Amino acid sequence: MKPIGFDNDLYYQTQSAHIMERISQFGKLYLEFGGKLFDDYHASRVLPGFKPDSKITMLKKLRDQTEIVIVINADDIEKNKVRGDIGITYDMDLLRLVDAFVANGLYVGSVVLTHFHGQPSAVTYEKKLKTLGLRTYRHYPIEGYPSNVQLIVSDEGYGRNDYIETSRPLVVVTAPGPGSGKMATCLSQLYHEQKRGVKAGYAKFETFPIWSLPLNHPVNLAYEAATADLQDVNMIDPWHLEAYGKTVVNYNRDVEVFPVLRAIFERIFGSSPYKSPTDMGVNMIGSCITDDEACCVAARQEIIRRYYEAQCERRKGNAGDAPVRKIELLMEKAGISVADRPVVAAANVRAAETGGPAAAMQLPDGTVITGKTSSLLGASSALILDALKHLAGIDDSIKLIAREVIEPIMELKVRYLGNHNPLLHIDEILIALALAATENEAARVAYAKLPELAGLEVHSSVILSQVDVGVFRKLGVNLTCEPAYQSKKLYHT
Repeated sequence: MKPIGFDNDLYYQTQSAHIMERISQFGKLYLEFGGKLFDDYHASRVLPGFKPDSKITMLKKLRDQTEIVIVINADDIEKNKVRGDIGITYDMDLLRLVDAFVANGLYVGSVVLTHFHGQPSAVTYEKKLKTLGLRTYRHYPIEGYPSNVQLIVSDEGYGRNDYIETSRPLVVVTAPGPGSGKMATCLSQLYHEQKRGVKAGYAKFETFPIWSLPLNHPVNLAYEAATADLQDVNMIDPWHLEAYGKTVVNYNRDVEVFPVLRAIFERIFGSSPYKSPTDMGVNMIGSCITDDEACCVAARQEIIRRYYEAQCERRKGNAGDAPVRKIELLMEKAGISVADRPVVAAANVRAAETGGPAAAMQLPDGTVITGKTSSLLGASSALILDALKHLAGIDDSIKLIAREVIEPIMELKVRYLGNHNPLLHIDEILIALALAATENEAARVAYAKLPELAGLEVHSSVILSQVDVGVFRKLGVNLTCEPAYQSKKLYHT
């Protein structure tokens, strides 16, 4: 079992208390909420013990004071921008977020279409939101944003935006992804609230980088690796150092834009409530780390995972060389290489031995097992079955699923469903295992071990299908792949 490095209960207590303290400072608080609220798997990987839904659980403790505003960039609607980790468009993810908030007992007050300039898809989407009973508002582009402060803080700038009607002291502003306009929405509201005589403030909740950790701490380097495609860079906050004589970490975009933010605050309030971008933050996650070394080990593995992810995205034609090169530099800075991920060598050696795709998994006791491609199973499906047998203490010679069960499924896929590849995907083999478990004791014991796959490391010698990638994700398995396809075809699914 991996060592725990983070105290989740302490996080719930300290984070909610700190947010309440910030609310009391202003009376009403617009909280820009970055990162993923429901499924922050990056945080759970680099901070062992952090639960993916920790942030939403923390917010639920403040539900009576909290109102959610979700913003979406109208240009992203027009472009059908897709959220890469779950494969759905931003406009559909917004609806998913609304459902998830409501299911958790949180009040979603409204949706804001930012950068709105009459995009046809955005107009259609706005009508859909209204039909679904969601209040919607429009925020418009401002020429010269963010440097033209005089125009921004005027009736022709923020004043042109719709005023968002809110009713609770904590207004959480979130979005399906980056670049949606969360900060601009918050600042626009401050302008409107000030004109209405309402005392309101702004704060920012970004999980990473962790301001209280050193600049080159592996957890902060892992954040840089995760945002390599955005070219984010961790840096010492010079404004904080000048104001307080303390060295803390922030990231380039907040540091660069702070002079403009301060000028905007001064025009709205007469003076800025903050002396540095770090002052704006409310994140207490660093104070809840209980085992720094466990987090360092986990973060170094995450950097390697991000390296393979960037290589695969380049191979797919979705990205260029820059993210790969950046993560290579981060690996040098962290003093690590792909050799520090044992499953990589194991999968590639097995592939070389068998002449076909192979996969490897590292189990909690450190054992690395491999799966190869056979006439019945793909390498990943074989790996899953072998791993479950090992965890259940079942001898490798025992078959969990009879050939007589697998072959009809293969025939169904090819003859009736039009598949070219008869080998069973992971989801298909797990369904077969579930059926076998009703009559086969060994299959039943192995099937019961499925939850123990969560958090384990896997590497494939080839890029996997989206089906297999999705199942590994649902199982909580940390997957990497070599940047190579099994075949030389141009079209891959």
